[in-house]
Amino acid sequence: QVQLVESGGGLVQAGGSLRLSCAASGRSFSRYAMGWFRQAPGREREFVAAIRWNNGRQYYADYADSVKDRFTISGDNAKNTVYLQMNSLKPEDTAVYYCAADVQRITVATGEVDYWGQGTQVTVSS
Repeated sequence: QVQLVESGGGLVQAGGSLRLSCAASGRSFSRYAMGWFRQAPGREREFVAAIRWNNGRQYYADYADSVKDRFTISGDNAKNTVYLQMNSLKPEDTAVYYCAADVQRITVATGEVDYWGQGTQVTVSS
């Protein structure tokens, strides 16, 4: 079993930045790909970014087109934590952001994953 706990959400003005954190506990962290999804009111959950790394080596990092060049996903093995640095935020980035873990690669086509966090709200005002 893996537990995922997100933090770092909040209210920010357009053009601002936030950093989300997802602390993982439980089974071996290195077995899993980690990702972020988001869900805005009235919309389906969508892929944001994903990463796979172990012992300081990053195997891949993927991003949705809508966040590419603005968001950066990274991980810290020692802390079992994955981060999502969000810059140049836009009102359309407003959503609940969910951390995810899966033994398979997480991509834009991923529907369900092995583990979800509880979500953290990000609100971007115009």
